[in-house]
Amino acid sequence: MNFLKNGSEYIQSMIAAACEQGTRQITVTGKYEIESPIRLPSDFTLLLENCHLRMADGSFCNMIINEHCRTPEGQTAEGTDRNIRILGTGRVILDGGEYNGLSERNSLKEGRPHISHNNLILFTNVDGFDIRGLHLCRQRWWAMNFIFCRNGSIRDIDFRADSRWIDSEGITHDTLGTRAHGAAEKANVDYEGIIIKNADGIDLRSGCHDILIENITGFTEDDTVALTGLHGMMEQMFEVPGLDPDIHNVIIRNVMSSAFCANIRLLNQSGIRLYNILIDGMMDTSANSPYMERGGSGIRIGDNHLYGTRHATPDETFNITVRNVYSRAGAVMRLAGAMRDCLFENIRSFDEGDGAVMLLENNASVDITPFFRN
Repeated sequence: MNFLKNGSEYIQSMIAAACEQGTRQITVTGKYEIESPIRLPSDFTLLLENCHLRMADGSFCNMIINEHCRTPEGQTAEGTDRNIRILGTGRVILDGGEYNGLSERNSLKEGRPHISHNNLILFTNVDGFDIRGLHLCRQRWWAMNFIFCRNGSIRDIDFRADSRWIDSEGITHDTLGTRAHGAAEKANVDYEGIIIKNADGIDLRSGCHDILIENITGFTEDDTVALTGLHGMMEQMFEVPGLDPDIHNVIIRNVMSSAFCANIRLLNQSGIRLYNILIDGMMDTSANSPYMERGGSGIRIGDNHLYGTRHATPDETFNITVRNVYSRAGAVMRLAGAMRDCLFENIRSFDEGDGAVMLLENNASVDITPFFRN
C-alpha cells in the first residue's frame, strides 16, 4: 500500500485552517504516514472516513493527542481540553506499523523516550470526549490511554494486536500463541529475553471518571479493557493538582475479545480509589483463535503483585457490579485484595475451561465479601 508522507503535517494544517475559519471540524480520507503527533484542540471534531493512518517506521511518538498533552499548561485546571471527538465512518484503521522496540523494560533508557509515546491515542486532562468507529491494529503498547479524563465515551472499537515478539538479540519471532495461558511452557519461551509490547486495548488510568465503554471487539496481547488506578511515574508525569485522582462512575458493556491476560481488568493501589463500576456483557472469543490457546482471566480484579506503596483497602475498592460474563479462560473471574459491596451474577465458564469460575488468589490482604449469584 502506498502511504502519503508527512501525513501529520498535512492533517495538522487542516486542523489549523478549520480553527481559523471557525468550522472546527475536518474530514480525513486516504492513506497517510504519521511521523509526529496530531494535536486536537478543544471543541473540535476529527472525522475519519475510509482512511488508514500508519505510524512511520522508527518513529517514537503518539498518533493522536489532545492539544495540551505533554505541556505544562496541560497539568493545570486552566489547561483542560474539552469536547473532542474522533468519529470513524467506513473502514478506518489506526496502525502502529512496525514495532520500534520501545518497551516498558527499556523506557527512558539509553536516550529512549517514555513508553507512553507508544500509545496510538493518548488523552490527558480532557473533559468531554467521544471516540468511536475505529479499527486499531499493531499497537506498539496500549492502543488507547486516558489519564485524568472525564465525561466521555469510547464506542465501536476493534483491535488487532501484533502477536509477534522480539528477543534480546532483536530477532522477531512469529510464533503465535506462545504467550497464551498454558502455552508458554509448551513452547519453552524465555520470558527474560523477550521485549514485551504489552499491547492492551483501552486503558483508563488515575483521574478517569464518568466514562462509557461499549461494543469492543478483537484481539489484544494483554488486557482488552483496563481500569488501573496507580500513582506511578506516568500518573505523576500527567498529574493535574486539584483534580480527583480516583477512577469511578464507569460503565463497560459488550466486550467480545480474546486477550492473553484479561478481557477486563480492574486494579487500584497506593490510596487511589476505584468504585461505582458496572461491567455488563463480556464474551471470550478465543475459541479457534489463531493467536492463542486460551486467556488467563475473563475478569480480573486486584493483583497479588504490589505496583505502588500498598494494596487497596475495602473502602478504596467498592460498588463493583459484574454480570453476564462468558469465558473459557483459566479463571472466569480472578480476584485478589480487599473490596466490598460487590455483585457478581451470571458468571459462566464454557468450552472446557479450567473449571475456576471464581479464583481467589493467595494474598494475605484478601478480604473479599461479594454477593455471588450464578
